[in-house]
Amino acid sequence: MDPESTSSSGGHALATLLREQGVEVVVADSTSDVETAARPDSLLLVAQTEYLVDSAQLDRLAAAPGDLLLVEPTSRTRAALAPQLHVGAASPFNSEPNCPLREANRAGSVQFGPSNSYVARGDLVITSCYDGALVRFRSGGRTITVVGSGSFMTNGSLLRAGNAALAMNLAGDRPRLVWYAPDHIEGEKSSPTSISDLVPDNVNWVFWQLWLVVLLVALWKGRRLGPLVAEELPVVVRASETVEGRGRLYRSRRARDRAAAALRTATLQRLAPRLGLGPNPPSAGVVTTVSERSGADPEFVSYHLFGPPPASDTELLQLARVLDDIERQATHP
Repeated sequence: MDPESTSSSGGHALATLLREQGVEVVVADSTSDVETAARPDSLLLVAQTEYLVDSAQLDRLAAAPGDLLLVEPTSRTRAALAPQLHVGAASPFNSEPNCPLREANRAGSVQFGPSNSYVARGDLVITSCYDGALVRFRSGGRTITVVGSGSFMTNGSLLRAGNAALAMNLAGDRPRLVWYAPDHIEGEKSSPTSISDLVPDNVNWVFWQLWLVVLLVALWKGRRLGPLVAEELPVVVRASETVEGRGRLYRSRRARDRAAAALRTATLQRLAPRLGLGPNPPSAGVVTTVSERSGADPEFVSYHLFGPPPASDTELLQLARVLDDIERQATHP
């Protein structure tokens, strides 16, 4: 959903189409940029909310003027910016709008992909389309629109069905669009230093000497090899087939808790020896060490390494992406 990205998961195509239709698209890189650009007649689009972990930051976004478009919000972001909603029960996906919302009816059939569905808390009146994948309501003098998936707005999906029409109808609802899709936690570096940058210069010559020693030992040992012995190998099963089979079993049983536990356990097993934590380290020690090495918020690290299981497939995918980011930042500070 990065408006400058031209990859299949980026939002450059949508941003370009909106500008061609006369919509002023303002790309915000921080919460301060959002507060500067937002106006009562503007629309604030918030995506990639897995990087919004600071409660004060979410409060500032909630106080920004203008209407709000939330794209695939996490439970934390939804509780801060749209507390009137909660995730509903899973139901067969319906690509037809089946609602009176003009923007949805003009777009017609839409391919959302994996998506959350939302229902209202209490007696709040909402407009629900596509079996709850798109909802809209009024609160605090502003119009709030929430979509359970952002894939239909990306470069790789705009040409499918009525995806482009719905994306433009929602994002182009106001003459000014403030697009905020953070790609890192605000306050930390977006491109961490690589491990090679931390190696002293005088280590290079030691490395090349060791490499030469290993080569000489290999040549010396290689001269003593005996004749080859034929041996029948067991049946070889590709690792990818095992992973895919296990994933299909988890999916067929809706075992998001076990899938999340497997992802977290694998991440901890890789992190512990690389951070010098030893076997079976306490969770508090892991959170403290990872936070110090990556610069991430301890609450953010604890929530994703030891938090509750995800409530939907979308949140499971978000957990996998965040765990990958945590491991990369902690091992390559």
